Amino acid sequence: MVSYKDLGLVNSRELFKKAIAGKYAVPAFNFNNMEQMQAIIQACVETKSPVILQVSSGARKYANQTLLRYMAQGAFEYSKELGFPVPIVLHLDHGDSFELCKSCIEYGFSSVMIDGSAHPYDENVALTKKVVEYAHQHDVTVEGELGVLAGIEDEVSHETHSYTRPEEVEDFVSKTGVDSLAISIGTSHGAYKFKPEQCTRDENGRLVPPPLRFDILAEIEKRIPGFPIVLHGSSSVPQQYVDMINEYGGKLEAAVGIPEEQLREAAKSAVCKINIDSDGRLAMTAMIRKVFHDKPAEFDPRKYLGPARDELKKLYMHKIVNVLGSDGKAL
Repeated sequence: MVSYKDLGLVNSRELFKKAIAGKYAVPAFNFNNMEQMQAIIQACVETKSPVILQVSSGARKYANQTLLRYMAQGAFEYSKELGFPVPIVLHLDHGDSFELCKSCIEYGFSSVMIDGSAHPYDENVALTKKVVEYAHQHDVTVEGELGVLAGIEDEVSHETHSYTRPEEVEDFVSKTGVDSLAISIGTSHGAYKFKPEQCTRDENGRLVPPPLRFDILAEIEKRIPGFPIVLHGSSSVPQQYVDMINEYGGKLEAAVGIPEEQLREAAKSAVCKINIDSDGRLAMTAMIRKVFHDKPAEFDPRKYLGPARDELKKLYMHKIVNVLGSDGKAL
């Protein structure tokens, strides 16, 4: 058993209290490798932002559970080396079983998500409660989910979505004891969040998705005032990266995400954690494709992963300052 406290990490409890009071959201950035981790920590140190390092089940298998533990510890030490030790949470994204959550806690995770949203309501409650009871013994925070997000992200896949039912949230929170709740108000996983026929077009011909259901969010806030809310599937799918990928040999057609101004509005509410994964993938892929196009003889991974890391850092600094509002909040 490895305690996250020995790795220099924190859980999400105090970060969320401060975020709700300060009307901002803590960034939850997914990572799978060293370059992504470097970009996240560099961006957060320079902007003085707390951060949640998110790891999906698929990423954990890819990177190896032992290496991830040391990478998380290294992330904290790296932030100190860069001159500002930011608060860092290591979080399991979309855990689908008690066994997986338990294993992550034993390997030093400070926060876990148990996603029972695809199960019938009573099964979701029972599974979530079981994870909470174990996690709280180790002072690990737990995120649950009500409602289903459409789209594909790693091993999570749903063809359709269902909005969170506000009338269920009080009962779910009280019965499970979760520390935060992921809800469905119109976000979705992946780069293809909406079909073209679901969107309108702006004056530049860009696809514009339907707006988020802020009415559902407001009703949920009324029923569980001050309770930490999480938005998954919140990448904005920046068109400059989509265009770059397509220009340099890729094929991303009709990729569309959540407008950043809607996420900024959400971050001013009880939404205190916003998950961003696909945008980072797009930024890295765009830059790698550009390097391969501009320098076709290049074969040193540092020469294309380095520029990709630098572009990712720029993207994350933009998200922290202009979308989430978490800059300066690690002071």
